[in-house]
Amino acid sequence: MKKETNEHAYDLFRYELGPVLQSKLEEFQLFGYDTVTEDELWECLTKKKWKKPETKRLFELVNDVYSVSVTDYMNYITIEAYKAPNYFATQED
Repeated sequence: MKKETNEHAYDLFRYELGPVLQSKLEEFQLFGYDTVTEDELWECLTKKKWKKPETKRLFELVNDVYSVSVTDYMNYITIEAYKAPNYFATQED
């Protein structure tokens, strides 16, 4: 019996996508981005590529992972850095 939930479809495939994510991380390493973790890549995918909840098939998710470029990832982390609080700003009492 299939249970209806409000979860995103990609959350259900996280384990199955592990080898694909590792392959993508190895590609990033070839370009010199060897500090990117699987969790960081997953966060990029969920916040940028898969913003809207929808049902996707495994092959579509695999395609999405493989289509992420280093530029896509760098744009994502740059925007996230701008959204973060500015710890160097002076605080006035």
